[in-house]
Amino acid sequence: MQREGLDTRMSKIAIVTDSNSGITQAEGARRGIHVLPMPFMIDEVTYYEDIDLTQEQFYEKLKSGANIATSQPSPDSVTSLWDKLLQEYDEIVHIPMSSGLSGSCQSAMAFAADYDGRVQVVNNQRISVTQRQSALDALQLAAAGKDAAQIKEFLENDKFNSSIYI
Repeated sequence: MQREGLDTRMSKIAIVTDSNSGITQAEGARRGIHVLPMPFMIDEVTYYEDIDLTQEQFYEKLKSGANIATSQPSPDSVTSLWDKLLQEYDEIVHIPMSSGLSGSCQSAMAFAADYDGRVQVVNNQRISVTQRQSALDALQLAAAGKDAAQIKEFLENDKFNSSIYI
């Protein structure tokens, strides 16, 4: 029985992470995870991880002594992705790299304030394989019927149950 004004359908949730998770564009597409490529500069030329340069090419440039610097995604790249996804999804769970290593988490939280609760940014202080696991966990939680706020709460409460040394 449905009460008047109550939408009981399951929310359609997009899971977004960045390429620091180690999830490639191909794997993300296969699993249903949207991967925001992280920008980096090599000798003052901007590249996007897993888009413009293979890992092998990156390591060759690193070995050759190239000047390499990292950056966070532009505000437009983040919000454009969200805007596109919100045409198809009800909510977004965005899992950026650790707030202790980059400003991308804080920036995403600021951007999310303009989305009326439809975008939940997870600050679970993870990177690499642990960030990857958070994205996979989020996917399972969404499939189990959890909404974006519940997924964020779970991931943030679970953040200290794994570690990685960098």
